[in-house]
Amino acid sequence: MSVSQTEFRAALLDAAKPVPDGLLDASAQPAGRRFSVYRNNVAVSLTEAMHQAFPVITKLLGPQNMDGLAGLFLRQHPPSSPLMMFYGEEFPEFLSGMEQLSHLGYLPDVARLELTIRESYHAADSQPIDADALAVSPEDLMQAKLGFAPSMRVLKSAWPVHAIWHFNNDPDAPKPEPDAQDVLVTRPEYDPTPQLLPPGGADWISGIQSGQTIGEAFEITTAEIPDFDLGTTLALLLQGAAITSVTIERLDT
Repeated sequence: MSVSQTEFRAALLDAAKPVPDGLLDASAQPAGRRFSVYRNNVAVSLTEAMHQAFPVITKLLGPQNMDGLAGLFLRQHPPSSPLMMFYGEEFPEFLSGMEQLSHLGYLPDVARLELTIRESYHAADSQPIDADALAVSPEDLMQAKLGFAPSMRVLKSAWPVHAIWHFNNDPDAPKPEPDAQDVLVTRPEYDPTPQLLPPGGADWISGIQSGQTIGEAFEITTAEIPDFDLGTTLALLLQGAAITSVTIERLDT
């Protein structure tokens, strides 16, 4: 009796399921004990991968609670790739659907930030511009379009995700205040760095990514957020080696 891949995978990821009938070991004997050991090793490996991928979530909930969540998660979302750097992509949405965690509304966005940091780490390398490339007249600057590094990420949140992440990684960080925060993740060296964007920064960057000039994105952003700080946003991008090209589209005279 052969065992289908679907049946094998379901039993492998759920200890409550019986060993599939017809599964034999190297001695042609029922592989009950060996399968159970293999199943346990897979579960332990995937649970450890979740701890490593989401260390702040683990710290917020506690290791034992994270173990339990990881077990539930792997049954609903088995790995789709042999590369563990991709495992856990569905975890933020999984947390959003956990009714027993609904009182911790910030958890999904904290998980999104951790996932964003991991994505940035594994993104392709790129060559940043020299800061002098933006040393142009104000008129030319407003007509410029920017290209961004593959490692750059932006996360908008209704929660103080940057403050929560910082508080759980730096013992000297202040306690988070209940404010919405947008985060810029850049990779100036080898490790991604999350930085707090000024209000409107995420919207302005989104406009640039959609093909708008600096001036066009600025006008749209300031219509919603009049005190948007363009200088700080550009400085964060330059410091994070996130700008890879500048194209100035001068108006015809």
